[in-house]
Amino acid sequence: MLTRLICFLLALLPAAAYADIQEFKLDNGLKIVVQEDHRSPVVVSQVWYRAGSLDEFNGTTGVAHVLEHMMFKGTKQVPAGQFSRLVAAAGGKENAFTATDHTVYFQQLEKSKLELSMKLEADRMANLQLTAAEFAKEIKVVMEERRWRTEDKPQSLVYEQFQAVAYQAHPYGRPVIGWMNDLEQRTVEDARAWYKRWYEPNNATLVVVGDVSPKEVLKLAKKYFGPLKAHALPVRKVQTEPEQHGERRVTVKAPAKLPYLLMGYHAPVLRDPEHDWEPYALEILSGVLDGNASARLNQDLVRRDRIAIDVSTGYDMVQRGGVSLFLMDGTPSEGTSVGDLETAILGEIEQLKENGVTEEELQRVKAQVIAADVYQRDSMFYQAMKIGNLETAGLSWRLLKDYPARLQAVTAEQVQAVARKYLTTDNLTVATLDPQPIDENAPKHKEMPHGHH
Repeated sequence: MLTRLICFLLALLPAAAYADIQEFKLDNGLKIVVQEDHRSPVVVSQVWYRAGSLDEFNGTTGVAHVLEHMMFKGTKQVPAGQFSRLVAAAGGKENAFTATDHTVYFQQLEKSKLELSMKLEADRMANLQLTAAEFAKEIKVVMEERRWRTEDKPQSLVYEQFQAVAYQAHPYGRPVIGWMNDLEQRTVEDARAWYKRWYEPNNATLVVVGDVSPKEVLKLAKKYFGPLKAHALPVRKVQTEPEQHGERRVTVKAPAKLPYLLMGYHAPVLRDPEHDWEPYALEILSGVLDGNASARLNQDLVRRDRIAIDVSTGYDMVQRGGVSLFLMDGTPSEGTSVGDLETAILGEIEQLKENGVTEEELQRVKAQVIAADVYQRDSMFYQAMKIGNLETAGLSWRLLKDYPARLQAVTAEQVQAVARKYLTTDNLTVATLDPQPIDENAPKHKEMPHGHH
């Protein structure tokens, strides 16, 4: 039955979806990927810079994210604050975000307004005006954001500490928002240097998805981005994470209502899409453990044994930094300790390593992952995100086409093999939240209404 369901889902995948993707490269090195989707008269346009916290070094943490805020502070032609107003006046939505591997700026507009988006993005790619006065204001916004997003959120604090312990050499160990001490020392010069170093057409990908013709998109891109000059990019020093030789633990004490557990194992990423099978097997493993209501962790720990209120897994095979983590987290039920929950999760893993997964589980997870993939393709925004993410990580959008078939090829033996190989004690980092009494009178940090994210 499930095999039939998968065949049906694969049949739903519009073969045309990928026939309708085209890529171009301008003489200055800007890569352009266009996907036609004529279902509604809308276009999503995203500019991806291959620059994120991965490229920062000690003492400069948070600079990628601070510059993302500064990108809205104006050029000669478009004064501070005007960028967002112009997009809103055209009936569009826009925003930006910074991650470990990239910084992304995007607009969603009625299709005839694509030119506005290109004009604005090309202008700020080359002509950003960075003033000390605007910077001084914005760095305060970012510090406040750090307070309410991380320091006031116990689970965020646990995640930050967990990353810093799991990664001892790799830049992924540092928070994207930056350490507070680094933010306090940031100057407008730091932002300028970052902008000069990475904000170049030859370090960017323009992704356009929607009711457009690739020829038209290319014409507009040539008109606005074409005149920008390419500059030599610095050599990137790729850092690897040394092998872990034994379990690592960290406890975070913070005011909170409930305890929390976060565990993770170092895991490989997709490097050679033709031959790598482990990342696909890890993705299926994640689905077997979490994925849906009938997945193992939910079935056994939440519903049957009532050890946890919630429990989930996460794994990302696309990472420009060349390393990933297989994550599990959860909140123990009242009267259950974090230690009990950890023991229960490790028990589930051991069982899987010993007895493997059933054919039925395997088929269900495949059907579900492929269905999620089909549904995501329904969203222009997600489709653009997937294209940009692959391209910026140094892979190709063409992988989207093979993804369902690659998952489909994973065997039960392969799922058991990756569990045995990577989910081992010596490769494990565990972070726990030890909840402290909440002081009702403590000052609350407010979410910044005008931050861009």
